[in-house]
Order: sequence, then C-alpha cells, then structure tokens
Amino acid sequence: MPGRANIYPELHVRSPREQAWELFRKNTLAMIGLWGLVLLSLMTLLAPWIAPYAPYEQFSQALLMPPSWADDGNIDFFLGTDDLGRDMLSRLVFGARLTFGNAILAVLVALLVGGCIGIVGGMSKGFKASILNHFLDTLLSIPSLLLAIIFVAILGPGLFNTLIAITLALTPQFTRAIYNAVSDEMQKEYITALRLDGGTRWRILRFGVLPNLSDTVVSQTTRGLSSAILDITAVGFLGLGAQPPRPEWGAMLSDAMELVYLAPWTVTLPGLAILLSVLVVNMVGEGLRQAINEVMD
Repeated sequence: MPGRANIYPELHVRSPREQAWELFRKNTLAMIGLWGLVLLSLMTLLAPWIAPYAPYEQFSQALLMPPSWADDGNIDFFLGTDDLGRDMLSRLVFGARLTFGNAILAVLVALLVGGCIGIVGGMSKGFKASILNHFLDTLLSIPSLLLAIIFVAILGPGLFNTLIAITLALTPQFTRAIYNAVSDEMQKEYITALRLDGGTRWRILRFGVLPNLSDTVVSQTTRGLSSAILDITAVGFLGLGAQPPRPEWGAMLSDAMELVYLAPWTVTLPGLAILLSVLVVNMVGEGLRQAINEVMD
C-alpha cells in the first residue's frame, strides 16, 4: 500500500574512506593544513596567472622597497622588492613551483621506485631479502641531506641534478618503510588463509597487502615531502641547487643574507614560505595518519 511505512529500512554502511574523511574533517588543525596545502598547490599550478609581475622583471625606481604596510611601502609591490627591484610576491609565487612543485615530483618518483622495490623485497624470503635489508640499513645510516649533497657534488650543481640527487636520497626511505610494512603483513593470519586458498602472489598483494599499506604510505609520503622541501632549499642555500636569478626559496634566502639588517623582509619572507609549506604538509599528514589509524582500529 502507498502509505505503509518501511519496516525494513536500508542502512548505509560507510566505506573506510568515508569514515577516514569524516574523522579528518573533525580535526581542526588538519583542515587548516589542508586549506593551506590547497592554496600552496594553486600557487604552484597557477603561478603565471597569480603573480603580478614576471619573476625577473626589475624596477629600478623601486630598489629595496619595503612591504606595502610600511610607511615607505607601495601597494603596487605588496611584499616589497629586493636589491635589484624585483617584486618579492611574484618571486615567492614562482618559487613555489621550483621548491614545492619539484619536491612533490621527487617524492612521487621516490615513492614509485622505492615502493616497488620494497614490495618485491617484502614478499621475498631468504638471501634476496637479507641483502636488501642490510643494503638499506647502510644507506639509511647517512642523512638524506648529506646524500643529496654527495650526489650533487658528483653530478654537478643545478636544479635538475638536485632533483635527481634528492630522489635518490629519498628512495631508500620509502623502500625501507614499505619493506617493513609488507614484511609485517606477510606474517598475518589472513595472508596465510589466502595462501591456503590457492591465492597467487598477485592476488595476495592486491587483496591482502596493498589495502593495509595506506597508513605507511601516507606517513612516509608526508615525511618525505617535508624532507624534500628542506633538502631542496638547503642545497639551494648552499649554492649547489637552483642558480641565481631563479626564484627558488633557498637560493633567494642565500642571496638576501647580506641584506638581513638593511632589508629584513628579503630574508624573512622566503624563510616564512619554507616554514609554512613544511608546517601545512606535516599538519595534513598527521591528520590523515590519525584518521586512518582510528578507522583501522
């Protein structure tokens, strides 16, 4: 009958992804970090349309102009200019591509390569797994920044060589984290059940191992992204990465060190950009890790 109530209501069971997103949304700090990460990503993608000027354009009548809120500032140069009359806001926006964008690229390549090696090693036994384990222990005993500097010293200075060096330095970290996670999963009872059920290695990997690596992948990716940002800026600060006049944040910081007392905004602004980018990445990563852990528990 049309007016009868439904005595068997259909209950919607939320997927683990929906549950994790709901928990993530309740975390205020994580949402602030997410909006900051979205803003940083938009700056990276839309830099030519957002920046008011070209990053190399010089205004000889506006050398070392302070930010617009200072008494001597000008709204045309919202964050001021440097010693060559270049707009600081434009250089910071374009610098997001060289620092944050390249950090994402290096982390994605390291995740792909290191993840594949870690999965193969974690699902292997005996001699191959032992060799990989000891080799990774040797590489991880060296800090990633030192590895990057060593690789740049071999390959030569430059932004492209820096990206190769940082990718090579981050790959062992992803390999080790995923190797340990896969090795732990292979010892679980449901993996034994899949084997007894006649599951192939691919089936075990797809249905038994990969769905349980999300926590490891998220935590290691955010940690690797923070490390990549700091390594790119550190190598640039040392003069081994992006070469002037490219507006990479670490190179901008290095170029402006002599102006720290005369024009402090030329040093403060690139430093704040580095600090805030690492902060929002860590806030999002920690929020995702907590949400995934609560769902899995």
